Amino acid sequence: MTDTENTGEPGSDRRWDGAELDLDAYLARIGHDGDRSPTEANLRALHRAHVLGVPFENLEIVLGRPVPLGLPALQDKIVRRARGGYCFEHARLFAAALERLGFGVGGLTSRVGMGSGRVRPATHAVLRVETAETAQTGRVWICDVGFGGSPLEPVELADGARTSGSGWEFRLERTTTPLGATAEAREWVLHERRGAGEEWSDLHAFTLDPQYVIDWEVGNHYVSTHPRSPFVRRPIVQRTGPDVRQALYGATWVTTARADGSRRTRELKPREVPEVLGDVFGIKLDASDAEALAGAVERLPADDGPAGVPAG
Repeated sequence: MTDTENTGEPGSDRRWDGAELDLDAYLARIGHDGDRSPTEANLRALHRAHVLGVPFENLEIVLGRPVPLGLPALQDKIVRRARGGYCFEHARLFAAALERLGFGVGGLTSRVGMGSGRVRPATHAVLRVETAETAQTGRVWICDVGFGGSPLEPVELADGARTSGSGWEFRLERTTTPLGATAEAREWVLHERRGAGEEWSDLHAFTLDPQYVIDWEVGNHYVSTHPRSPFVRRPIVQRTGPDVRQALYGATWVTTARADGSRRTRELKPREVPEVLGDVFGIKLDASDAEALAGAVERLPADDGPAGVPAG
């Protein structure tokens, strides 16, 4: 690994098409104008900038459109049109940027549990990242930029590693579950705690089995089309700020303060949803999409589930 930008190998099915990325446009989109070397410090800065700069959203699915993971489509949507995306889109774009900058990048998939205790499909995308220092220090990082309520910075891949930001803490735990006399499941679980004194809650669990773009394509298809997927039923939008999280679940707008975990909830009229998306979440829809989205929200059943469905 060097401090120079890595143009990658276009077309490789085990890499992330970093050579195709308009790096200047991407960095401008997330507001990063600093160092471009593949260091730990720069990884933290890039991760934070991406999480704060790009919202989580599933609006294309609600509008009846597919969610392509090809880099040209992601650059057009997230970089040029300043839209957001959900986990596969975020992780795919961030992987290309890190690869282009010379980081070592690998894909992983995770099972979102949110404290349910149930085994759910592995349909959340995260990244395993090595920096310029990894060869000397052995330190490897988990980047989770597309969870909705993501950590602001990477979490070191180490049992008990923690990161925190403005009140919310995240902790990584290595677990082993027996699967019989000779087999066991070894997983890494990311936990969240919203303020000192609160209980830890598990968010999602992953293994270190490598995942490639083609694997994410399969998960992406399931999440964006299966009738039991939470993302096909209603809009789910989140925006992470330094001190507050904004979330929209259908027509329910939830604001959560980082400092004390306090929540404010407001029910919107369907026609208010596009306006709030623009003013609060930074997502500007054209007139036809705004009209279509308002209509989709208006058709939602009254018992469409509680606010707080996990984004990931």
